[in-house]
Amino acid sequence: MKTAQQWFDEYAISHQNSTNQFIHYLCVPAIFFSVIGLLMSIPTSFLENTFGLYNPLLENWAAVVSIFILLFYVRLGFWYFVQMLFFICLAIIGNFWLGSVVNLLYGSLIIFVVAWIGQFYGHHIEGKKPSFAKDLQFLLIGPLWVVKKISLKNK
Repeated sequence: MKTAQQWFDEYAISHQNSTNQFIHYLCVPAIFFSVIGLLMSIPTSFLENTFGLYNPLLENWAAVVSIFILLFYVRLGFWYFVQMLFFICLAIIGNFWLGSVVNLLYGSLIIFVVAWIGQFYGHHIEGKKPSFAKDLQFLLIGPLWVVKKISLKNK
């Protein structure tokens, strides 16, 4: 498995343009947030009926899928895991709020589509294909790259 730095270095190749980077700072977290919202929109009756017992961890699909996503990050490093656990928790809390204001499924779909349009526009400006076209794991590297970039700017 590649190291986190190898992933970041490879991801950075198609993210050199400052406008594309700015678009990514907005759109990558929005896409991640909307995917959490889409997962939270899936009915949980299968989880409850299959496992038979109430378990708050199985209350929504986002929590279940997040466990597997976090396994990817823990393999990259403990602090990456901690940062993304915090990011996922914020996304889940934010989606609970969003779901209390609008229909979560429709709100998440709108965010998802608009953010992807932004992403592709950014790559059009960059003149390079998105990294995930080469390897789907870059869909998990993108959010971590943004978190890393933003945290370095604040130091």
